[in-house]
Amino acid sequence: MMTRARRFVVLAALMAAFSSANAQTYPTKPVRMLVPFPPGGGTDIIARLIAQKLTETWGQQVIVDNRPGASMMIASEMVAKAPPDGYTIIMSSINHTINPSLYSKIPYDTVADFAPVTLVGTTPFVLVVHPSLPVKTVKELIDLARARKGQIAYASSGTGGPQQLAGELFNMMAKVEMLHVPYKGSGPAEVDLIGGHVQVMFATTLSASGHVKAGKMRPLAVTTLKRDSSFSKMYPQLPTVAESGLPGYEAGSWWGILAPARTPRPIITKIHADTVKVLRMPDTREKLVSQGGDPAGSTPEEFAAQIKHEIAKWGKLVKIANIKVD
Repeated sequence: MMTRARRFVVLAALMAAFSSANAQTYPTKPVRMLVPFPPGGGTDIIARLIAQKLTETWGQQVIVDNRPGASMMIASEMVAKAPPDGYTIIMSSINHTINPSLYSKIPYDTVADFAPVTLVGTTPFVLVVHPSLPVKTVKELIDLARARKGQIAYASSGTGGPQQLAGELFNMMAKVEMLHVPYKGSGPAEVDLIGGHVQVMFATTLSASGHVKAGKMRPLAVTTLKRDSSFSKMYPQLPTVAESGLPGYEAGSWWGILAPARTPRPIITKIHADTVKVLRMPDTREKLVSQGGDPAGSTPEEFAAQIKHEIAKWGKLVKIANIKVD
């Protein structure tokens, strides 16, 4: 007679074999990739690029499904509650790690309900000022902000977003009090910066590049730890904030793929491996860089560790800065 322990071992082995067999044939039908933002934005563009390449790789359609709203939580909840079979995934962003600190009620567990697949790409911000502001370095900005306490305003794409957090992190580390002015998107914020209504912004590298070339914005530094971003290669003379007097300063945004928790490991491994292959294709890298991004391709374990680290990092900052959205 088979003991209970023996039955458990046999059952586990059968389940592992079944998952492995499924992974070998996966996908056998279309895969839905949810995007928690409207069409046309940075995350949507990156998602469609990766979806197209995976469609070509798998011979099965990867369908981009835009489900914007509630600061990504509508799409994220759909993925968290989807069958864990690899046929529903999400192109997530840094907001995934910020939301737990901003909202008192989230309809899923940010860590437990998801299986990280890979970090797709990162994009830093560039610290820019209006040309009329009498500063040309980060140190000069800090000195001026201390002298004009609460008088220098920085713009962001909205309350609780990564651009505001970049500004509040700067405030905290530099011990200054720049005034936050939120807008409904980066576009309106940049218009007011160019118009001189606000003086500072942690702008996206893609949107800032043209304005910098036109002399409408003065760049002071990039927000990566090292000068290893595509933007830094375009402006090799531009230092990082970290090497300009604020050691350890790092801010920016990212895109990454998540699947529902309990998705079989062999399927996670396949999605990860094929996505990394896509990211290594020259034309994919070129298009990512053209969107202001830097291709990544981390392991599921590395991506999971990054998510946990950022939840703690942004949670601490949100509490100190007393940022509230609900």
